[in-house]
Amino acid sequence: MAPPPPQSQRSPSPSQPSGKSEVSDLKLQLRQLAGSRAPGVDDSKRDLFKKVISNMTIGIDVSSLFGEMVMCSATSDIVLKKMCYLYVGNYAKVNPDLALLTINFLQRDCKDEDPMIRGLALRSLCSLRVANLVEYLVGPLGSGLKDSNSYVRTVAVIGVLKLYHISASTCIDADFPATLKHLMLNDPDTQVVANCLSALQEIWTLESTTSEEAARERETLLSKPVVYYLLNRIKEFSEWAQCLLLELVGKYIPSDNSEIFDIMNLLEDRLQHANGAVVLATIKVFLQLTLSMADVHQQVYERIKAPLLTQVSSGSPEQSYAILSHLHLLVMRAPYIFSSDYKHFYCQYNEPSYVKKLKLEMLTAVANESNTYEIVTELCEYAANVDIPIARESIRAVGKIALQQYDVNAIVDRLLQFLEMEKDYVTSEALVLVKDLLRKYPQWSQDCIAVVGNISSKNVQEPKAKAALIWMLGEYSQDMHDAPYVLESLIENWDEEHSAEVRLHLLTAAMKCFFKRPPETQKALGAALAAGLADFHQDVHDRALFYYRLLQYNVSVAESVVNPPKQAVSVFADTQSSEVKDRIFDEFNSLSVVYQKPSYMFTDKEHRGTFEFSDELGNLSISAESGDSVVPAQRVEANDKDLLLSTTEKEEGREPGSNGSAYNAPYYDGSAAPSATSQPLADLAFSSTGVTSQAPASSLAIDDLLGLDFPVGAAATPSPPPLSLNPKAVLDPGTFQQKWRQLPISLSEEYSLSPQGIASLTAPHALLRHMQSHSIHCIASGGQAPNFKFFFFAQKVEEASMFLVECIINTSSGKSQIKIKADDQSSSQAFSTLFKSALSKFGLP
Repeated sequence: MAPPPPQSQRSPSPSQPSGKSEVSDLKLQLRQLAGSRAPGVDDSKRDLFKKVISNMTIGIDVSSLFGEMVMCSATSDIVLKKMCYLYVGNYAKVNPDLALLTINFLQRDCKDEDPMIRGLALRSLCSLRVANLVEYLVGPLGSGLKDSNSYVRTVAVIGVLKLYHISASTCIDADFPATLKHLMLNDPDTQVVANCLSALQEIWTLESTTSEEAARERETLLSKPVVYYLLNRIKEFSEWAQCLLLELVGKYIPSDNSEIFDIMNLLEDRLQHANGAVVLATIKVFLQLTLSMADVHQQVYERIKAPLLTQVSSGSPEQSYAILSHLHLLVMRAPYIFSSDYKHFYCQYNEPSYVKKLKLEMLTAVANESNTYEIVTELCEYAANVDIPIARESIRAVGKIALQQYDVNAIVDRLLQFLEMEKDYVTSEALVLVKDLLRKYPQWSQDCIAVVGNISSKNVQEPKAKAALIWMLGEYSQDMHDAPYVLESLIENWDEEHSAEVRLHLLTAAMKCFFKRPPETQKALGAALAAGLADFHQDVHDRALFYYRLLQYNVSVAESVVNPPKQAVSVFADTQSSEVKDRIFDEFNSLSVVYQKPSYMFTDKEHRGTFEFSDELGNLSISAESGDSVVPAQRVEANDKDLLLSTTEKEEGREPGSNGSAYNAPYYDGSAAPSATSQPLADLAFSSTGVTSQAPASSLAIDDLLGLDFPVGAAATPSPPPLSLNPKAVLDPGTFQQKWRQLPISLSEEYSLSPQGIASLTAPHALLRHMQSHSIHCIASGGQAPNFKFFFFAQKVEEASMFLVECIINTSSGKSQIKIKADDQSSSQAFSTLFKSALSKFGLP
């Protein structure tokens, strides 16, 4: 800590002691005032108390003043009492021995003539939370529950709940739950009744796991007399208490339909309440009560529509979003009821983006034959919005409406107009939608292709849009004159394309185009296959290898696999199952509706996302192993596990460049433009026993067809240069944490550990030593079975480039979640391969 500035530069605040001497001064002054009855002494005490509380708030230890503060509390000044209770409550938690000193004066204050002081003293007494002082709580709580003042009774009810959490047996033995039940049914103050209801629900819910009597008592809360008694007094309750009561009513099961209508009539006016929480809680009761009555349930939708729309327009943006989320859930269940109110979901210029996005989803849901034209017209206006994310969402909304088969002719024309707009993001979104429309409405191909053919692939940069354009080039290459040449130009720039999705679409489009226009495409296809086989991305490599083998085996079979006759897509898959939607509906008026997922998905640990490093580093143990004790790193061979091949045990000992296959991948020189005649490719031999004799001839025929010259016995594709790591890399935790916050995630993967590795993880330090032997060092680790969390780092040899890894291992599922961040993003994939290779060897002999 830096030394305090000199007195000449800055004088300390009079309310903040800068050292022990000033705390001693405060102690002396408090002691002088403790027994004084002089006029104005309370004002002097206030000033001193303010200084003590101020310094306690900023973290200065003033616990040595405990005795003096207690002595000065002998006053009728309620402000002094409050400050003293605040001080006592703060230090009693960390100093249980000091808390014993406060018992006498708190018990004395619990009998004060002023009900405010009685209530404050009782609250402070119950907030001490010291287990060995519970015997002193029973008497004051019993008196407080019988107090004539409602404020004291309100505090006493919550005090009973605090006592239960400190010592459940003491609370039950004192028969406090029975007293609370009596108060709930007889007390004239509704806040006392609400607190009793809340406390009893919590106590009896916890006790019901071990006591049948508590389970029966909990059921009595849902009995008809209790529910009707509380409902008849609901107008007297506060907003919070009304929500609590409505939650209880939602769990009540009426005996017949007449009870349902009685309850709904009692709650009818709650739909007009100004508080959105009360309105939503009432709606939940109405919806749940009428689930088994289809006609009435539909009438409920009609009845709740106006209150919800009023709440949307009258509250803050945050409240509007919460109400809109519930409206969205109802719209998805009954769109026809809200279809005539679509104008309420038009976006306002001053609304936040999150509200606009939700409204766009609702416009999509309520669209039907009668309102599609107006909705699409409004959405098209948003496409020119300065808020680009909203413009994108509006274009997607137009496409979704078209996929619902409403006014398709007009919508297709609008989308084609989007393609002609000179805005990259508009063109990109429109291309993706046109692709989906063509899958569902192939009859529109002529009109769409005529416009798409005029789009230059150089002007499309977003991966999804480029993939959609490439799909259309391959699917409709017979109708697009320049399709083979556009594909060829894209293949020539293979190395500049960073998206694996685009490279996969390029391979497929080249194959489709080859079957339709072989003379113009054979060279491009050969170059694409060569580039794909040399690609380091596993999916791209596998697809290229798969296509090449298909062509080797039989060209007709390859065509039937890659380019078969297709039927129009009738329905696109929904992102959420009906079961999940029903679960969300059951959790109406909760965060589940706002998050659009059931509660277990964001409360259960196994469904949560990985923790941020900054939140967890303090709870993890720092690895004590120094850089001098590392084991020399072992070289990790290239491991291309080709899923299309059936490898044998002998093949596991292959050379690094063989890719684990009987086929040697063609060599692709990324520095030169891929051409069919300039690529030296390895001889690929088909290994299936059924066609072994015809494989060489087939291979040569395909090579000749694609214009490829395969020299027999050519060298195999060299593996990428191995990534070498520094076995003595050093990184301090502070720098690690700073880098982790600053760097983006390069890769996020799931990896399965071997059974031997899982068995060895009973001692986590074994994994740390194992990874260190591969020059991957652990900086922090923590957790307990079945979840373990590790943070690793590694460094390139002779470079300052670092790799940071978060690895979360679940021993129950045998899965590990791996996040990699790197100074050099281009080598992340190579490091990931090395890391997983090291992880796969853990536990093996």
